[in-house]
Amino acid sequence: MAEFRWKTIDDGGSEPALFGVDELVTPVRGTGRMSDLEFLHVAAKRILNRVPTGSRAPTNWTINVYRGCSHACVFCFARPTHEYLGLNLGEDFDRKIVVKINAVERVRAELADPRWTNEPVAMGTNTDPYQRAEAKYRLTRGVIEALAERGTPFSILTKSPLVTRDLDLIAAAAKTTDVRVDFSVGTLDQRVWRATEPGSPNPRLRIEAIRRLAERGIRTGALIAPVLPALSDSAQQLREVIDAVRNAGGEVHGLGPLYLRPGTREHFLSWLADYDPALHADYLRRYADSDYAPERYLNLVHARAGLTRRHRGRYAARSQPE
Repeated sequence: MAEFRWKTIDDGGSEPALFGVDELVTPVRGTGRMSDLEFLHVAAKRILNRVPTGSRAPTNWTINVYRGCSHACVFCFARPTHEYLGLNLGEDFDRKIVVKINAVERVRAELADPRWTNEPVAMGTNTDPYQRAEAKYRLTRGVIEALAERGTPFSILTKSPLVTRDLDLIAAAAKTTDVRVDFSVGTLDQRVWRATEPGSPNPRLRIEAIRRLAERGIRTGALIAPVLPALSDSAQQLREVIDAVRNAGGEVHGLGPLYLRPGTREHFLSWLADYDPALHADYLRRYADSDYAPERYLNLVHARAGLTRRHRGRYAARSQPE
């Protein structure tokens, strides 16, 4: 078995421990629809993660029970976090999914700590809590149950209609605490979706999931991100998403152009060079001086979408190892 970097973190290293030295078990191969995936079981030392000062995460606390993501989005900003483990940010991120198999047990212990003050917790800030692995491990469901029992407010950001499997728990929790379930829907254009998010569920199924959640009285909506210049940023494409979300009973929470942090930049641009060489050259110019699209482009897409200033904001998280 490969020597993963996290095995050295506890071994006199200066970095904080993510997992115990002896707590990685033999990788498990997926079967059936998951036969292309490899699951790396770990026993995490913590599940509730305190967000560093300056992060753009929506809350002070996050939970990510998986690392890596089978959605395989070519633009995913979380890809570089796999390198913290000695895994690559390309195929390893898409296919080698770290599973914190003790997540439910640990989160119950952490929530029982007298110092826990029921601050809101966000799920889905780093990798999707309802990616394919969740159908097998059901860790997100267990975490939701624990949060609900404690009365802790929580939010979920996902690209998967699998979240509707847990409508019973989510609806019950929403009666006693603040709950929100949002979807990332960058486009409904089937060509763009298939090219850029090859492992993710069809975005039209996400719209249907918004409808189901709204019908149960759960606060829901979508973040239109990332908007990809010259791929998913026409006025027609943007309005199609906005209208679909609102017609389903959801709220549009924001719109943000592509963010290319180091690591993700190289991966995405390598993909784009093969997909459309001319567009690749255009992106090199657009992102020559910053990880973010220029301010004038942000103004342009908001104008095309017909969104007000309250929707402004760049789509970017300061990903940390969890």
